[in-house]
Amino acid sequence: MEVKRCARCGVFYTNSGYVCPKCTTKDNMELSQFKNFVEENGIEINSLKQISTETGISEKNLNRFLEYDGLEGYKTLFK
Repeated sequence: MEVKRCARCGVFYTNSGYVCPKCTTKDNMELSQFKNFVEENGIEINSLKQISTETGISEKNLNRFLEYDGLEGYKTLFK
């Protein structure tokens, strides 16, 4: 059993996933908000800072989301 440290709150946990069970709901909500924002604004996005300002999601979490499986394509928007 692998022990991981939650990227959101810092607690240790053993289940699969990117964050601990306590933070999963908030992480999924922000991830959905991030995806919707990018889909709605697409080419008009200049930076993660802009997304952070307009959505309230921290830049730390936005950078973390870009490492999630299936979101690799979003990285190209910010180069």
